[in-house]
Amino acid sequence: MVARWKPVHLGHLPVLHALCRCAEQAFIGIGSSNRYNARNPFTLEETTEMLRLALAGHVNYTLIPVPDLDDGPRWRLMVRDIFGSLDAFVTANPYVANLLREDYLLLRPVALVPPEARVAVDGTMVRREMARGDDWRALVSPEIVDYITTHHLDERFRREFGLETLALDSVVS
Repeated sequence: MVARWKPVHLGHLPVLHALCRCAEQAFIGIGSSNRYNARNPFTLEETTEMLRLALAGHVNYTLIPVPDLDDGPRWRLMVRDIFGSLDAFVTANPYVANLLREDYLLLRPVALVPPEARVAVDGTMVRREMARGDDWRALVSPEIVDYITTHHLDERFRREFGLETLALDSVVS
């Protein structure tokens, strides 16, 4: 599975745990690993540490940086080179699914998680609450809250990307 994980939140946790439970070896790609912006406000190192905290107790996973190339066909080839043959590729992203449909058996993350264990949280929600200074902490696990606040990543996010994030809410489509 490749996702941005920025930040790792309560919606991710059941999927991450299911990946490790269902696989002999789970390959977890950190998408947009080369980006640092309002949608990707945590570095590769910070995201890696959040994933390690979220996956405590699991040992059958490998974290793999997957850069954004701004070129879907090139990205597809890169993903095939990085991951090679897989039993399945897990994605909720329709664009990624379309790119990889001929290369892998595709599964949606919700297929791995029973309905009662699903948590309706996404990264945009967390970043929006973090930009407002509201209760983003309720949307992530205590370990991730501790990591983000101890390293003042929430303050850095508000300082660097808070206004931009809030401005996206006011854009009318």
